[in-house]
Amino acid sequence: MRARHFLGIGLTLGALLTAGGPRAAAAAPPAAPTDQPVAPLPGPATVVVRRPAARLRTLRARPELTYRDVSAEPESEGLLARLVRWLAALLGRTPRTKSGRVAWNIVFYGLTSGVLVFAALKLRQLGVARLFGRSARAGGLGYSVGGEDIHALDFGAALAAAEAAGQLRLAVRLGYLQLLKQLTDQHLIDWQPDKTNQAYGRELAAARPDLRPAFAELTRQFEYVWYGEWPLGAASYPPLRAQQQQLGRMLGEPAATPLS
Repeated sequence: MRARHFLGIGLTLGALLTAGGPRAAAAAPPAAPTDQPVAPLPGPATVVVRRPAARLRTLRARPELTYRDVSAEPESEGLLARLVRWLAALLGRTPRTKSGRVAWNIVFYGLTSGVLVFAALKLRQLGVARLFGRSARAGGLGYSVGGEDIHALDFGAALAAAEAAGQLRLAVRLGYLQLLKQLTDQHLIDWQPDKTNQAYGRELAAARPDLRPAFAELTRQFEYVWYGEWPLGAASYPPLRAQQQQLGRMLGEPAATPLS
């Protein structure tokens, strides 16, 4: 009997211990963290800056390594720029009173009119042709060769005199004018003192197309020699003159003066 009694007590205590174990474990408070010292992080390495002072001074002294703001530098003004700036400042100082403005306008427009009149008189004195083109050239033969009247020239005597004097460029010009006279006499062109050689070429192409190439070549040679001031030598003149004479024969009229 006693054995059964002790066995029942043991079973009851075992059941109680088994049922209370999880609840006791759950109710137990967490363990407090342990305070341990933390090792400090390593600091940055010490940087040593090298300052090559002598080398920097040498480089700064070199002008090609010196950079400047060019736009900020004042530009040196020329005489014309200073004059324009002075005139602009002068014209900007108009009087404030009405009478002052009237007097200023009279002076300003009077000066402007005087300049225009002077320029017009100067142009008239020089001549428009001399101002924008070539002036009449003195041939040294007693007449001007700038605006000849081809109907008044004695081409035979003029060509002979030019060749004898060694003025071969003038002789080429006279030979070309002689061709213009022949073309005019045959009513192939309408010669006028103010016409261009290109206009004569167009007129000849309409009347005699077969003569246009030869005339165009002679025109090119004449302008190159006369207006281009090509120094025509004694060996270069005879071929040019022969071509002029050939075109004259093609026109049915011999050249006025043969080569001497």
